[in-house]
Amino acid sequence: MSEKPEIDFQGGDAPTELQIQDIIVGDGPEAVAGGVVDVHYLGVEFDTGEEFDSSWSRGKSANFPLRQLIKGWQEGIPGMKVGGRRQLVCPPELAYGAAGGGHQLSGKTLIFVIDLLGVS
Repeated sequence: MSEKPEIDFQGGDAPTELQIQDIIVGDGPEAVAGGVVDVHYLGVEFDTGEEFDSSWSRGKSANFPLRQLIKGWQEGIPGMKVGGRRQLVCPPELAYGAAGGGHQLSGKTLIFVIDLLGVS
């Protein structure tokens, strides 16, 4: 799981609800709402397939309290187990909000592939 994933261009209409798909089911401790996660992740725009962020590209994992992350992650990571890889498709209201919200990704549906490396 240490290799950066590839996300295929989706095409079609963007979903209006959070989509959660386990690519690999982990067998370690489970992430809990409000917990802290250590992850590797890749994010791309649904409409273009363009990568906008990747911890793999920086060469180190990221450690976050879930409550500080976008709603799609707050809802989509709990229940995931360490060692797992999960894809989340987050509509704008679960990502960076509606278009014109001030963030460069406002109004965009985003796809993330997340490897859960640890929880605390």
